[in-house]
Amino acid sequence: MPAKSKAQQKAAGAALSAKRGDTKKSDLKGPSKSMEKSMSEKELEELASISRKGKPEHKSDS
Repeated sequence: MPAKSKAQQKAAGAALSAKRGDTKKSDLKGPSKSMEKSMSEKELEELASISRKGKPEHKSDS
């Protein structure tokens, strides 16, 4: 499941870092906080590892 936007990818990277213990879980905010709780390390890695080239900054609502 590739990330739909750069923002989603960055949030997944932050959540992955916290899940691995590289950063404090208390430092997480918003979507990255819920991603860390609800997704496995493998899912977060998949979401964060795809190239950012060509992705919009934020996913449009349409």
